[in-house]
Amino acid sequence: MKGKSVLITGGAGFIGRRLAAELRNENKVTVLDMYSRTSSDYASELEDVRYVRGDVLDKEIVKQTMRGCDVVVHAAGIAGIDTVGRSPVNTIRVNAFGTEIVLSSAIEVEGVERVICFSTSEVFGKFAYDVSEACETSIGPVGQPRWTYAASKLLSEHLAHSYWHEFGLPTVVVRPFNVYGPGQIGEGAVKKFVLRALSDEEIVINGNGNQIRSWCFIDDFIQGILLCSESTAAVGSSFNIGNPRAVATTLDLAQRIINLADSRSRVSHAPALDADILVRIPDTERAEQVLGYTPRVDLDEGLRRTIDDARVSR
Repeated sequence: MKGKSVLITGGAGFIGRRLAAELRNENKVTVLDMYSRTSSDYASELEDVRYVRGDVLDKEIVKQTMRGCDVVVHAAGIAGIDTVGRSPVNTIRVNAFGTEIVLSSAIEVEGVERVICFSTSEVFGKFAYDVSEACETSIGPVGQPRWTYAASKLLSEHLAHSYWHEFGLPTVVVRPFNVYGPGQIGEGAVKKFVLRALSDEEIVINGNGNQIRSWCFIDDFIQGILLCSESTAAVGSSFNIGNPRAVATTLDLAQRIINLADSRSRVSHAPALDADILVRIPDTERAEQVLGYTPRVDLDEGLRRTIDDARVSR
């Protein structure tokens, strides 16, 4: 992408900041972010990037910030099982209603060539093995916060597709599968395990550690977003963006991190979460065929880069 004006909602977060860093040299980048976490969670602002403090639930701010933009990457949202559990109402408001505000604003300000919306791999439910975009979505029992999050993201997907079908707004949806890497903020397992390993502290796993995940390094995920922004064939579709070859159980992940960090940490177990996902592995064939997406960073290499960065940043 070159010579474009790009708005990234949630752009001060982990993925948004990395995307802004990738785009800022050849594009005009604006970040809209609420800065809802503590200030220590955020890295310093990037040069050559315009930052606006604002809420995606405030339509006037969204419209003002969006005016003149060619591409909108809507990454703002509530995530993390602990955060969602504390505030399920706000989760629905931000993830679902915030998406509707972004989409309707993109029509009203005119000139927006594409909106890329973030969903989640959790729309596939508890057992997501080799799931493709054509697989049925499945969410758990009403009342469990984890599925409140999944349902809010699923609604945001339906909104994105509906704005394309009804109003002709060019939308694309990405479903991230366990993205990790240097600069990660929030409640991700890799971040927590790495920081504990570097301090030789105990690594606590909920349940028996047999939960299976595929882990996508941040550089590969950014590649997927950029391809979604450029491919005309991507419009009106959802894409799984992950690395189906970087698979590990939670216990294996912890042990890999301990070994790569040359740590003396030990692993212990806590009670399992009330709602957990047993398996989450994507089929990315559609992204490969339509977008040309190919993840390149294997799990050990990605963990090594993440550990090295965390060691320097401590």
